[in-house]
Amino acid sequence: MNTPRTTTEITTHPPAGAEWVVEAFGCDPDRLRTTALLRRVCESLLGELKLTRVGEPLWHQFPGPGGVTGLYLLAESHLACHTFPEHGLATFNLYCCRPRPRWPWEARLADALGAARVQVREVQRGVPDTEAGR
Repeated sequence: MNTPRTTTEITTHPPAGAEWVVEAFGCDPDRLRTTALLRRVCESLLGELKLTRVGEPLWHQFPGPGGVTGLYLLAESHLACHTFPEHGLATFNLYCCRPRPRWPWEARLADALGAARVQVREVQRGVPDTEAGR
């Protein structure tokens, strides 16, 4: 009879990809309201990392001085972008279920959005906390 293994008995657990959680601070508020510019940033990222779009991306421009939200469904997972012009903030979330190199977020967002500082956190998905050193 097979006995199911508990998670404490698993010694190796293949990662389910990587997720990048990105915050760009001190951005130009006008750029954060420009859907076409944000779309170019996202399209550049997808092209450089050779990611595959599934269908058309969805973009929403909030009224007045509001920001923009964009969402891409990818064969490899998803990319989301949210901007907050009133705070000079842009956030991105990229999840790839297959290995990809790290995109140069800092340089690209400084150039495109005028970001003064970019914070990037990378999370290895599918790795138990004990294996991830947490």
